[in-house]
Amino acid sequence: MSAGEKAKAKTEQVVGKAVKKTAHAAGKDTTAAKGAALEARGEARESKEKAKDTFKR
Repeated sequence: MSAGEKAKAKTEQVVGKAVKKTAHAAGKDTTAAKGAALEARGEARESKEKAKDTFKR
């Protein structure tokens, strides 16, 4: 996994989690869902990069 892609994936996860928790606390369901989607996208990106690394070996 390249360092840039790994950082991007982790950033999406952290930002998504923060948005989700903040919006949930404020009662903003739509924004909380967007945060959850961003977090899931970061997790998917991370797993995709790990799969690429597995097949490179």
